[in-house]
Amino acid sequence: MITIKTPKQIAKMKKSGEVTKGAFEAVEKAIRPGVTTKYLDKIAYDYIISKGAKPNFLNYDGFPGTICASVNDEVVHGIPSDKIVLKEGDIISVDMGAVLDGWHSDAARTYAVGKISSEAQQLIDVTKQSFFEGIKYVKHGAKLGDVSHAIQEYAESFGYGVVRDLVGHGIGTSLHEDPNVPNFGKAGHGLRLAAGMVLAIEPMITEGTWKVSVLDDDWTIVTDDGKLAAHYENTLAVTKDGYELLTL
Repeated sequence: MITIKTPKQIAKMKKSGEVTKGAFEAVEKAIRPGVTTKYLDKIAYDYIISKGAKPNFLNYDGFPGTICASVNDEVVHGIPSDKIVLKEGDIISVDMGAVLDGWHSDAARTYAVGKISSEAQQLIDVTKQSFFEGIKYVKHGAKLGDVSHAIQEYAESFGYGVVRDLVGHGIGTSLHEDPNVPNFGKAGHGLRLAAGMVLAIEPMITEGTWKVSVLDDDWTIVTDDGKLAAHYENTLAVTKDGYELLTL
């Protein structure tokens, strides 16, 4: 069931989003060659707790981290570990969120570790821009397929893959709510957006194939061809004339 949030509820979600935004700023400052993904996880945990919120990924369906830390060909759901040490030239996708006063926020970013290749940087940049291409179509009365199609069309114009097995979602008092928000689709199709919907839109884009697999840890999702993947996400509220970003 899709829930419509009131302006007061959206204001509470924005406060949750501000915690998530601050956690990303803290984590970004710490990303460099030689640090572990577990170290980044602790930074995020400590920041979120310091703001009176809780990490909403931690123990969600048994997930053991505050952040999903996905390196290079890992698309999403990478488990933070003391054994994973970032190297010069890596890219790392960080996905996390907070719950504050019962309201969730969710976002993702992909970062360079030291100096990276121009090809890796382009993938990061295109993934981020595909999000902004999609949300140009977000407003009351618009079709969700227009958003999804714009993301897909932009990413595929660079020859990239758009992951099909993982999608964005509604969000509110639960981390994952209806509707699903694909990063691919047909323009003019899909459900009609309404003011008060709150969505987590999250393109997951790959250098090669869009096909992915789950590793033996039952969490980490990787590209089938071993090529790089990037991830960008924000929580936003649909408004009469467009949208309000809650995690940026």
